[in-house]
Amino acid sequence: MKRETICIQSGWKPTKGEPRVLPIYQSTTFKYDTSEQMGRLFDLEDSGYFYTRLQNPTNDAVAQKICELEGGVAAMLTSSGQAANYYAVFNICEAGDHLIMSSTVYGGTFNLLTCTMKKMGISCTVVDPDASEEELNAAFLPNTKCVVAETIANPALVVLDIEKFARVAHAHEVPLIVDNTFATPINCRPFEFGADIVTHSTTKYMDGHAMCVGGAIVDSGNFDWSKYPDKFPGLCTPDESYHGIVYTEKFGKGAYITKATSQLMRDLGSIQSPMNAFLLNVGLETLHLRMPRHCENAQKVAEFLEAHEKVAWVNYPGLKSNKYYELAKKYMPNGSCGVISFGLKSGREGASNMMDSLKLAAIVTHVADARTCVLHPASHTHRQMSDEQLVEAGVAPDLIRLSVGIENVEDIIADLAQAIEQA
Repeated sequence: MKRETICIQSGWKPTKGEPRVLPIYQSTTFKYDTSEQMGRLFDLEDSGYFYTRLQNPTNDAVAQKICELEGGVAAMLTSSGQAANYYAVFNICEAGDHLIMSSTVYGGTFNLLTCTMKKMGISCTVVDPDASEEELNAAFLPNTKCVVAETIANPALVVLDIEKFARVAHAHEVPLIVDNTFATPINCRPFEFGADIVTHSTTKYMDGHAMCVGGAIVDSGNFDWSKYPDKFPGLCTPDESYHGIVYTEKFGKGAYITKATSQLMRDLGSIQSPMNAFLLNVGLETLHLRMPRHCENAQKVAEFLEAHEKVAWVNYPGLKSNKYYELAKKYMPNGSCGVISFGLKSGREGASNMMDSLKLAAIVTHVADARTCVLHPASHTHRQMSDEQLVEAGVAPDLIRLSVGIENVEDIIADLAQAIEQA
């Protein structure tokens, strides 16, 4: 099926007499007739449900839809995008291991991988996403287990050269994990360019209405873990907590997601609630309609800002003047996202005055939903970073992140025009 049809039809397949709309399985637990039936579930001998902390039918239906949209083989939902990125990495990394990360990833991801996971004994090397292959190769160590990046960096809007990063990662026998939140599978499918694992903050465009926090992990099924048993023992050697199961032997292409579900979700419990999964599914049904409108509106707003005399600079991959314009056309020919970053000639103070004068757009931490909103990362989401770290992460101190919604674009531009006059 095409992506538009997957958004509507995939995941939940009702049979005779079942609800046409995906039900909310609002239950912590599930009944079986015999002890043997339940035991087989705990031995991973049968598929099924026994406790919502691990799996739930509502969640699995939505995960399947996201999996099909990305073109993967298996997927799981998590309670947030942060949980998705944590599980994606921790599923193959342990104390003593090393990973490589693009410097322009979202600030929360940056802090997770460079600070929090450091306390767990996992080290991280930060690389410039524009680095040459030679420079990237130099970052690898014998204990490197993965490379992490974003298709479109939040909020730097750096467009990743997916093929370059995948090629280097695979040359060093490790997978490329890509956060595809901003592009969504409507505009970009990283697996088609060599990425191995995709993560999402489903809180953003997938939900689309700022209703529920959530995350997702999708496995392409293309990385052969069993080829490198010494590098990935968690997947290729017996798991004593599950009676010595070897995930790659028992589950094949489903090994990575099965381990993340049966081991990490079991022990850490960052499950998405069935109600949130239900709301996410409602959002997914219109994702293919909303993303083109976000991109169309953002393109017009970016062109307006670029021509404005009080605007110092504009960063949007759809502008021909943008350094990532050609990469965006390669990986996202139908549009990138609805997020723009820009700076005013009046600097930080002007940014505050402008945002305080907005009437339609709202100052919120959130981004990428139906409503236009704005944020000053240096003062808000990235305030834990120094100016030097901000610059390294591609977040200029004067950067304003504008998430263009799906309202009438003339109204959005009019609101920006009057607010900029106050800057």
